[in-house]
Amino acid sequence: MAIRIEEADNTCWVDSPEGIEHVRVEDVTVVTDAATRMSMASINGMKIAITEDEADRLTVAGAVDGRKHLNATSSDSPI
Repeated sequence: MAIRIEEADNTCWVDSPEGIEHVRVEDVTVVTDAATRMSMASINGMKIAITEDEADRLTVAGAVDGRKHLNATSSDSPI
């Protein structure tokens, strides 16, 4: 999915399965999906997979950063 941030009016355009979403950046929450270990943008009840670069750009622009660091739980994990 592609995200375009409009700094002039602090909004963003996001390609989603539902079409193109146009929302205020502060209405976006960036979260971590534990199953896929990817960042997701939560927009209008939808979760859209995004790159770490897009996640960082959104949070710098004012999106809520709800990401969490995930740790491996197996005993042989180096983490």
